[in-house]
Amino acid sequence: MNMFKKGQNVQQEFGNQIMKIIGFEPELIENVITQWEDEEGTIVTGKFMESQLLPAEE
Repeated sequence: MNMFKKGQNVQQEFGNQIMKIIGFEPELIENVITQWEDEEGTIVTGKFMESQLLPAEE
């Protein structure tokens, strides 16, 4: 059971980068796959534990 859903915007507890959840890898500890665009416009993908993420402040 995921706390988050695909397509949801999230951010790290102490970060200001808004990231979109693009999927999950249930067998991994860092099971939330996120994507965002950096300052240069490059699409970046990251993996996080659910406990590292919060719903983004819209």
